[in-house]
Amino acid sequence: MNTISEVKNLEPKEIADVAVAALEEKKAENVKVIDVSKLTPVADYFVLATASNPNQLSALTDNVDEKLTKAGVEIKSVEGRPRENSNWILIDCTSVIIHIFNREGREFYNLERLWEN
Repeated sequence: MNTISEVKNLEPKEIADVAVAALEEKKAENVKVIDVSKLTPVADYFVLATASNPNQLSALTDNVDEKLTKAGVEIKSVEGRPRENSNWILIDCTSVIIHIFNREGREFYNLERLWEN
């Protein structure tokens, strides 16, 4: 649990960078950051990544959660259950939303097509 003295006021891009580093540390595939700040009031950035198997999906989710918490980022919610064959995990940090997919989920939902350009 973060105390007030541990919480840092990270900018949204810095939060996205922490998430990307956590994902890359656990060998996520096709990590991408999309600036959606001019497209929606929901968030400033989406971070997308692909896991190659259910164990990696779980490891990626846990590592992102751990690194963001250590950085003092408040995680509002985590949707999806990596240990129950989810194909999409969503980690909501208010200004940054991290989407971790299995390969099939990434292809099916194709968020890049929806949010880029």
